Order: sequence, then C-alpha cells, then structure tokens
Amino acid sequence: MRTSRKPAVTDPAALPWRKSSHSGGEGGMCVEVADVDGGVAVRDSADPLGPVLAFSSAEWEAFLAGVHDGEFDRPRARR
Repeated sequence: MRTSRKPAVTDPAALPWRKSSHSGGEGGMCVEVADVDGGVAVRDSADPLGPVLAFSSAEWEAFLAGVHDGEFDRPRARR
C-alpha cells in the first residue's frame, strides 16, 4: 500500500543519491534522487548542500506517470 505521508529527510548527506544516465556530463543541469523510507528525496546536483524536496511514494509515482504520458512536455513551436 502506497502512503501519501511525506518522508522525513534528516541527513541528506548520508543518502545514496543518483542521477539519470541521460544527464549531460557538463554538470549544472541535473537533479539527483534518493530513495528514503516512504518516498523519494530530490535535490539539485549543482547544490548538494542546498534544499531537498521530499515526495511520498504516491506523489512520486503520480509525477513519473505524468512524465511518461508527456504531461510536462514543452509545446512545440509552430513553424
């Protein structure tokens, strides 16, 4: 059963962060995610000591479903 309770992130430095293999090697434009008890934590890879967003498992799954469905795609410019 998926919970909608936000996970607590007490020590972000101790989390096993990972970033997408689609991220460019240039840096500066990536986010990192880490599994936490009850959800997922997200941070800006260019600012690893900065703020961390925490999402419940249900919230993260809804976001990923939207990504897969193209919900967040930019509108294409008309020619």
